[in-house]
Amino acid sequence: MTLWKCENPRVCAVFFLAVVALTVVQRGSINSAAPFELERQEKLGNWDVTSSNCSANLNLSSQAWFRGLEDNFTQFLLYRHCRFFPMLLNHPEKCAGEIYLLMVIKSVATQHDRREVIRKTWGKEQVVNGKRIKTLFLLGKPSNEAERANHQKLVEYEDYIYGDILQWDFLDTFFNLTLKETHFLKWFHTYCPRVQYVFKGDDDVFVSIENIFEFLEGSSHDRNLFVGDVIFKAKPIRKKENKYYIPQALYNKTYYPPYAGGGGFLMHGELARRLHWAAETLELYPIDDVFLGMCLEALQVTPVKHNAFKTFGLVKNKSSKMNREPCFFKNMIVVHKLLPPDLLHMWHLVNSDLNCSKKVELL
Repeated sequence: MTLWKCENPRVCAVFFLAVVALTVVQRGSINSAAPFELERQEKLGNWDVTSSNCSANLNLSSQAWFRGLEDNFTQFLLYRHCRFFPMLLNHPEKCAGEIYLLMVIKSVATQHDRREVIRKTWGKEQVVNGKRIKTLFLLGKPSNEAERANHQKLVEYEDYIYGDILQWDFLDTFFNLTLKETHFLKWFHTYCPRVQYVFKGDDDVFVSIENIFEFLEGSSHDRNLFVGDVIFKAKPIRKKENKYYIPQALYNKTYYPPYAGGGGFLMHGELARRLHWAAETLELYPIDDVFLGMCLEALQVTPVKHNAFKTFGLVKNKSSKMNREPCFFKNMIVVHKLLPPDLLHMWHLVNSDLNCSKKVELL
């Protein structure tokens, strides 16, 4: 197959503008709300961070305990006071009007295939029984410097097509996941006064919208609702080879506060707004799931463990056939660790004429 090659720069420019114009037409329904959104943003206030201008806290370098830390922790502590960064991509219109459920997914620039599958399956924006569901993806800047420019262009084009990416001007690294948490909470507090519930999860999970609705409508839930795969009395990991290693100097308590596995959890919109204020009072912590548990503790809110949230797979034995059994997925709200082809395959199975025995009473 021969690919068309543009030889004339002017022709190239015209072709590019035509593609952009076509995309604008395709997204007309989003842009048509612009005047209303501008008025609404003036009432609510806009994202108020326009530059980071953040330098290292060199006062730490003279302290003995600090010099004994590994490089990644010294880097984290030197810049821990840098709390908020400018937005590169913003979509306040996502929170216009009454939203019953806002689906918020942590992702990174290179994982466009995961975002695409989510848009086609459980993350599809829809109205269920008159209740609106909206979807957003949270990104920082691509962390690979050599590929950053190309990845960024692809992210911007993807967002131009779908209009569902929030991106901030910090590097997408493991320790910066906490920044992604605080930035979303601030964004939510700024733009989303009428969102009733928030689901927040990773981009490699299976989610049942039907079961979320069944859970939320099955009984009354107060403004402190926070439910997921909650871990109680977890101890900080002190083995340096572990991804979640934390040195004693950074956290010296025996146990973490209760926290939910970050694969996916559900919370009341009112609680999400209060979590923003709690997050601003606490020092940032390298593990985002634990940091959110610290915020809940500051608000004196205890997260609720629910068996339909499986952030470590359906069963611990990864080779077990149960982890690939669609009838078990049909009973769950969240199942973690599915690659895009597996997620798409499981979604089609669960939403086919699947013949299962009586539904397990988990909801």
